[in-house]
Amino acid sequence: MFDELDPSVETEAAYPLAAFLDDFGDSLLEAVSDQHPPIYEAPCPRRANVLENLARSPYPEQADCVQALLALLQDQGEKAAILNADMGTGKTIMGISAAAALHEEGVRRTLVLSPPHLVYKWRREILMTVPNAEVWVLNGPDTLVKLFKLQETIRSGVRPAVPAFYILGRVRMRMGFHWRHAVAPVRRHLKVAIPQENAKPKTKWVTQTYAGCSGCGTIVREQMPDGERVPVKFDDYNAASRRFCVHCGDPLWTLQHRDKEAADPRASVVAALKKLPTIGEKTADKLVSIFGHEQLAALLADNVYEFINLMDDDGELVFSDRQAARLERAFGRMEFSFGQGSYQPSEFIKRFLPKGTFGLCLVDEGHEYKAEGSAQAEAMTVLALISTKVILLTGTLMGGYADDLFYLLFRLLPQRMIEDGFTYNARNTLGTAATQFMREHGILKEVIREHESASFKTSRAKSRSSTVKRAPGFGPKGVTRFVLPFTVFLKLTDIGGDILPPYREHYVEVPMAAHQEASYRRLADSLTTELRAALARGDNTLLGLVLSVLLRRPDTGFRAEEVIHPRSRMRIDFAAPDFSADELSPKEEKLVQLCKQEKAKGRRSLVYTIYTGKHDLGPRLKRILQDAGLKVAVLRSSVPTEEREDWIADQVERGIDVLIANPELVKTGLDLLEFPTLVFMQTGYSVFTLMQASRRSWRIGQKEPVDVYFLGYANTAQTECLSLMAEKISVAQSTSGSMPETGLDVLNQSTDSVEIALAKKLAA
Repeated sequence: MFDELDPSVETEAAYPLAAFLDDFGDSLLEAVSDQHPPIYEAPCPRRANVLENLARSPYPEQADCVQALLALLQDQGEKAAILNADMGTGKTIMGISAAAALHEEGVRRTLVLSPPHLVYKWRREILMTVPNAEVWVLNGPDTLVKLFKLQETIRSGVRPAVPAFYILGRVRMRMGFHWRHAVAPVRRHLKVAIPQENAKPKTKWVTQTYAGCSGCGTIVREQMPDGERVPVKFDDYNAASRRFCVHCGDPLWTLQHRDKEAADPRASVVAALKKLPTIGEKTADKLVSIFGHEQLAALLADNVYEFINLMDDDGELVFSDRQAARLERAFGRMEFSFGQGSYQPSEFIKRFLPKGTFGLCLVDEGHEYKAEGSAQAEAMTVLALISTKVILLTGTLMGGYADDLFYLLFRLLPQRMIEDGFTYNARNTLGTAATQFMREHGILKEVIREHESASFKTSRAKSRSSTVKRAPGFGPKGVTRFVLPFTVFLKLTDIGGDILPPYREHYVEVPMAAHQEASYRRLADSLTTELRAALARGDNTLLGLVLSVLLRRPDTGFRAEEVIHPRSRMRIDFAAPDFSADELSPKEEKLVQLCKQEKAKGRRSLVYTIYTGKHDLGPRLKRILQDAGLKVAVLRSSVPTEEREDWIADQVERGIDVLIANPELVKTGLDLLEFPTLVFMQTGYSVFTLMQASRRSWRIGQKEPVDVYFLGYANTAQTECLSLMAEKISVAQSTSGSMPETGLDVLNQSTDSVEIALAKKLAA
């Protein structure tokens, strides 16, 4: 054993990390460059020429990212690359520019996997950047028809002369299809015996109709329990699955449109017209009466600009300038087709198109495919594997935990993962490999509980139990092995000049009112006492309930709170309202003050609240802000994803001062430049959502300084939640080569996950 240190001997002081980097940073950087020489150092003139001749040339920093991606994919021969760029840096235009440059190097077709509400934004951005491009949207009921056209083009050997883009919605790509049995009636004449009393049986000929293959006429047979295969009558054929002819292999089924009966074509056009802004039932009927449903269907499907500029018999435009502007914006996110069937696109591409049909696959919002067994993640895997090259676009590559990356990396870089020993187990699953990855590159905490046991008769002993929990963190070995060699990073702050205004985050700690705090403390003491007793019995049932109640109670104190046990349905506690319906809580007063202050400056505010349903705060916040003289709108989930951009633009036209929304509804794809002030009433647990939602208005094109406020009640579970979110953001940003400087940094003291850390605080 080591001898105890003599306290009189002075030990050398620790070397602060910042000072160490200041003194030795240059030497360390040189050593890293020697051991890992950069792949991209100078732009390729040929590729630079392509980028400069686009209709919208990327900024120099964006062009460098595109050049680096192409150097990795083309010059180094890698299969996949990751573009980890801040929200608002222009990942879309960088992906389009990369595809345009690759077209000059022989990549003819690009497949874009897009969130459903961004499909038509991708189309708009492509046509604005590469005007002569072919753009096919595979997101409607005519997807199968377009894929058949692509198949015919490939068979004919015709290669696109211009960049061709195929945009596939994330939801559509994994959707199944409708089918029905398609067997032909096959008649057979059979001789059957007719029993006779006390006489020899008579025979006669009868005709039976059996189910058969429509191609070769082979009769379908079913195997009986005794092994005999008997023919199936035509009227009785109703197989549970899609079957094929045993003789020629033709399918005994066919695709079927969702609507079995042919729809009324006129009614279909009227219904399509009514989806457009400013067009109601009467206007739709009038348009169909004047121009005919066939002409309107052709315009909606093929030439929307002629539709916008329709003229009546007197040569007058049918739509006013305001209507035309709204229609043009709507057509940017909508596409019409009439009377077509559907099929699962990823299945069709895998089965019927040759591998390499798509030279590049652009995966937008790539972090959405990190789940272990989701259908859309599996579909993305299939499409990535059959594409020649893959570029994954994301603003939040990691959510704080190492296993956030495991399945995503396995889908992009399967060969490298297998080389490191992360592969399928005997049960053909990746669960064991995911745990191994977490042990090697993440952080696992083993919690050991030890207590005395009274079950021994002659001696006392201690029993021990242990549980393993994951914690935020990703080790440097994992970063250097799986992230840095394949990832191009771009921060908004890296884009030079005056392109972006200042961005500031503020944590605002709001003290509770005296009676509100007393009520909260009583409820917290009561619930944590119940929680400790339950945890001592090994019962975790109350954990989620207590956390959710204590997080929301300060914000929902205008309602009574009845806490019911989730299993026994017994009442655990009850709290009367802390405020009347017309009385404002301290946080609500702060919100009103902020929004009025911003309106006085001519700035709109976007207010985030995570509570919906029974605990919905939207209507109350709207009323409070309206009573303060502000114009307010609440974005609901009932507004379809593809219509939210237009819906918000319409509200801005109406002159709103404040927009209230759940951050989940606007976290991706929307450029909310009209709202330079963002206020989080609550944040939730998702780092992906928080980081995406907080950057909605700090994007290229923003001219106003952007201020983000996080409101939290002092000394409550809300503060603890914000603290843990700050730490997870720190881990997430460490994988992109930087440490965060956000308004939540002051709270970043914990190392546990959100739920575990909060539970520790409660049970302490």
